Amino acid sequence: MDFKIRNARQEDMPQVLQLIKELAVFEKEPDAVEVTIKDLQQDGFGDHPRFHCFVAEVAGNIEGIALVYNRYSTWKGKAVHLEDLIVSENMRGSGLGKALLDEVIKYANNLGVKRVNWEVLDWNEPAIKFYEKNGARVLRDWNVVQLNEAGIKQYISKL
Repeated sequence: MDFKIRNARQEDMPQVLQLIKELAVFEKEPDAVEVTIKDLQQDGFGDHPRFHCFVAEVAGNIEGIALVYNRYSTWKGKAVHLEDLIVSENMRGSGLGKALLDEVIKYANNLGVKRVNWEVLDWNEPAIKFYEKNGARVLRDWNVVQLNEAGIKQYISKL
């Protein structure tokens, strides 16, 4: 299959958002996506971009993305967080996921980071096998902790 991995452009964000929504459906959270095209455009392409995005393009259509951002580890130092690696359902198994992961790892290496980290749902065995096959360690003894917007507001109200 002929595809191209490239840096995302501002005009790609409508297709990127569609893939984000497709992932939300796959992860059984179809109503959880709050980010908008405008958010993605402003946050990814302003004076101080909050993320970097790679896209996998097939025949002019964006069929996959990898969205990353910088973090800092108190144990390791500079790190990159892979927020999402998404391949459209009809393109899974085509090599797009591996090509996107390759691009993320090259990007992280060029930044000189000590670690790339991300989360995967415990029931997503195909993704877990894919990551492990490519050298990643899946730390099953850690839990993801989040405080959503309502939780933040509730927390602040108690200060």
